[in-house]
Amino acid sequence: MFWRVTCGVPAISLLVMIRNYLKTAWRNAARNRAQAFINLFGLTLGMACVMLIALFIKHEYQYDRHFADADRIFRVNINGKMGEEEFYAGYTPPPAGRTLVETFPEIESYTRLYRPGQQIVHAGEDTNQEARFNEQGILGVDSNFLQVLTYPLRVGDRSTCLSDPHSIVLTEAMAKKYFGDTAPVGQSLFIEGDEQPYTVTGVVAYTPFPSSLTFDFLIPITNAENVRYFDWSWVWLNVATYVKSKDQVPTDAAAIKRLEAKFPAMMRQHAVSAFKRIGQPYDEFLKKGGKWDLSLQPLLDVHLYSADITSAVTDQGSIKTVYFFAIIALFILLLACVNFMNLSTAGASKRAKEIGVRKVIGSTRQQVARQFFAEALILSLLACMMALALVYWTLPYFNQIADKSIAFEMLWSAGGWVYVALLALVCTLLAGSYPAFYLSAFKPVAVLKGQKTSASSAGNKGIRSGLIVFQFTISIALVICTLVVYQQLKYTQIHDLGLDKENVLVISNSERLGSQQGSFKEELKGLSMVKNASITTSLPGRGAFGDFYVPLPSAGDEPVAKDITLNSYLTDADFIETMGISLVVGRNFTDGYDDTRTVLINETAAKRMGYKNPIGKFIKYPGGNAAESYQIIGVMKDFHTESLHNPIQPFALFHESSHTYEEPFSNIAIRIMPGELSSTIQQISGLWQSFSPDAPLEYAFLREELAMQYASDQRTAEIIGIFSMLSIVIACIGLLGLVIFATQLRTKEIGIRKVLGATEGSIVRLLSKDFMKLIGLAILIASPIAWWAMNNWLEDFAYRITMEWWMFAAAGFTALAIAMATVGFQAVKAAMANPVESLRDE
Repeated sequence: MFWRVTCGVPAISLLVMIRNYLKTAWRNAARNRAQAFINLFGLTLGMACVMLIALFIKHEYQYDRHFADADRIFRVNINGKMGEEEFYAGYTPPPAGRTLVETFPEIESYTRLYRPGQQIVHAGEDTNQEARFNEQGILGVDSNFLQVLTYPLRVGDRSTCLSDPHSIVLTEAMAKKYFGDTAPVGQSLFIEGDEQPYTVTGVVAYTPFPSSLTFDFLIPITNAENVRYFDWSWVWLNVATYVKSKDQVPTDAAAIKRLEAKFPAMMRQHAVSAFKRIGQPYDEFLKKGGKWDLSLQPLLDVHLYSADITSAVTDQGSIKTVYFFAIIALFILLLACVNFMNLSTAGASKRAKEIGVRKVIGSTRQQVARQFFAEALILSLLACMMALALVYWTLPYFNQIADKSIAFEMLWSAGGWVYVALLALVCTLLAGSYPAFYLSAFKPVAVLKGQKTSASSAGNKGIRSGLIVFQFTISIALVICTLVVYQQLKYTQIHDLGLDKENVLVISNSERLGSQQGSFKEELKGLSMVKNASITTSLPGRGAFGDFYVPLPSAGDEPVAKDITLNSYLTDADFIETMGISLVVGRNFTDGYDDTRTVLINETAAKRMGYKNPIGKFIKYPGGNAAESYQIIGVMKDFHTESLHNPIQPFALFHESSHTYEEPFSNIAIRIMPGELSSTIQQISGLWQSFSPDAPLEYAFLREELAMQYASDQRTAEIIGIFSMLSIVIACIGLLGLVIFATQLRTKEIGIRKVLGATEGSIVRLLSKDFMKLIGLAILIASPIAWWAMNNWLEDFAYRITMEWWMFAAAGFTALAIAMATVGFQAVKAAMANPVESLRDE
C-alpha cells in the first residue's frame, strides 16, 4: 500500500503539471490569435505536403514487394553494343532463361513474358462489333509465371492454370468487363487470329500493392509464333526473362557480381552458332568492340533503378524523382517550422513579463522551456489533424496529377501511424526548440525592471533575417526549377522534329484489313479531306525494328564502317510525303521502280557509314543470302523517331515489298486537311466499317502520341509547380506575421513621423525596404542552386534548352512581387492609421 501511495504522488504531480502547461498554452494561443492562426496554417500546409510526398515515396518503394521471395527474383538484362551503338535493355534472347538454369546451380527457375501487341478480344463467336475490344494488356507467359511472380488469385490454381496452351487468366476488371456477374472460370474468350477459343482458368485478384508488371490477360507464351520461331536465337531480343535463385543462395550485390562474371563464358558457348547464322562470327564481333552481356537486376530495383534500361513491358519510375520530392518535403517542413520560430522569437517582448514572473516565483529555465515546447506540441497536434483532413480531401487530385492509385489508408498500414506521430514530434522539436531555449534565457530582474529584451537585438534580428532568406531561397529555387521544366516541355512541343506532326491521324490496327490494306488506303486518298495516306509498320514514338548491317565498300571510297545498327520501318512510297519528311539527296520510293532491294537512310546513318556520297552504295544484311543487299537511293533529313531524351540514331526505311523482316502489326498514317475533324473521322470510320465490319477502328493523332512521351515529365512539372507555389505561400505567411510584429513595435515611431509630416509612401518604404533587401539576397543565393539542380535534370535530354537569365529574373520578380504585396498590405494599413490613436497613451 505504501509503495502505491508514494509512486502515485509524482504521477499525479506530473499530470497536473502537464495540464497546467497545456492550459497556459491554450490561453496564450487565444490571446494571440493572429500569430497562432499563422503558425497553425503554415504548419498544416507544411505537414500536408510532407504527408502527400511521403505517400508518393512509400508507394514508389512498394513496387513488387508483395511477391513471395521477391528478394530472390531478378530480371535478366542485356548490355549490347553493335558498331557505335550501345544499349541497355530489359529484354533477353528467348533461350537465355533456360540456359541460365541449366548452366548455373544457383538459379532455381526462370519465367518469360512476351507482349504480342494489340489484339481483338471478344466473348463469343457471333459477338457484334460493340462487344469486340482492342486489348493492349495481353501477356504471353511461361506456365510457371504465377509461381515465380505470385500475383494473388481470386479463382484458380497457380500451378496449373496456364498449363494448357489455350488457357487464359484475366484480371477481375476484365472478368467484369466480359462476363459481368457470371462466374468467369470455364467460360471462353476469343482472340482474333487464333481459331481455337481460350478457356478462362483463373482470375487475378485486385491488389492495392503496385507492380512493375501490369497486364489484363495472361496466355501461354507457346502460342506466340515469333517466340517459337526464334527459340534458337541469341540476337532476337523481344522477351523479358525473370530468374529466381535457390533458397540459401547469397543474393547480395557481391554474390550477384560473382555470378555475372561467369556469364560471358556461357554466352561464348551458346551464342556462337546464333551469331554465325546471321553472318556475324562471335569472336570477330567481340574483337570489333561489340558487346553482348547479360546481367541480373533485383526485382525490387526494377521500378526505381531502370532509368537507362529500355523496356516497354515494365512500369519504370525514377529514384531521382523520389530523392527530389523527398528534398522538397524536407524543405517545405522546414519552411513551416521556421515560421513558428520566427514569430515566436519576434513576439518575445509580449511574453517577457510572464517569463520574468514565472522565474521569480521559482520556475526553472527547464520548466519555462517545457512550457514553450507544450505550446509547440499543441499547435503541431492540431496542425497534424488538420493536415490529415487536407490530405484525405486532396489525395484524389494528387493521384490524378501523379497518375497513381495511392490509398489514404497507406498512412496507417505497416505502422504508418507511427510516422504520422513522429512527424508531429519532429515539428514540435524543430518549431519549438529555438523559441524555448531563447525565451527561457530571459533574466527576470532585467525583464521586470522594464528593460528591453534581446528580442530586437542585432543578433536575434540577424537570425530572423537569415531564416527569411532561407525560406525565400528555397521558394525561389523551386519556382526557377518549375520554370525551367515547363520551358523544356514547351521546347519538346516546338522543336523541329524533322517531320510534320500536325493533322496526322494514325489507324493502329490496319493489319486487320489483310490483303485489303492497299485498297483501303487508296479509298482513303479519295476522300476530300485526306491529303495523303501511307502504310507503315511503325511510327515515331512507337519503337522501331533494329538490326545490324554491313556497309559494302566500293572502288575509290575511303574506309567505311565495318557494321552499323539501323532502326527501321517497312513503308510504302507515300510515307515520306505523308509525314512531311525532307530528302537531302537522292529519290524516294517510286511506283515506277522496283524498290524491293533499295533503302532510304537518314543523315546520321550516312555519316556513321562513312561514305562521301552514299547514293548508289550498298548495305548488306549479313544473316541473309548473297542477294540480300540494299542499294541506298536517298538520304533523308534527320527526323526524331524517339523522344528528345534520346539522340537521333542511324535510321532507314525499307520498302514494304522487300520483306527484309516480318512485322505482325501495321499502321496507316493519314494526313488530313485542317478543319472539320469530326466529319472527317466519321467518313474514315464509315469507310473502315465497309472494309472490316467486325474489327473496331483504333485511331489516334500523332501529335498527341508524341506528347505522351513526356507524360512523366509533365506530371513531375505539375507536382513541382504546386509545391513551389505552396512554399511561397508558406514563406509569405511567415513574412506577414513578421511585418505585423514589426509594425506593432514601430507604431509610435510611425505616429510621430506622420505628425512631423511623413507621407504614407515614405512610411511604406520604411517598413518594406529591409524585407525587400532580404528577398533580393535570397534571389542571389537561390539562382546558382537552381541552375546546378536544373543543369543535372536537363542532362537526361539529348536535346534541351539553354537556361537564360530571364528565367531567374522572372522567378525572382514573382517572389519579390508576392512578398511586396504581402508586406505592402500591412505597411499601407499602418501608414494610413490615425497617428492620434498610436500616441494617445503618451
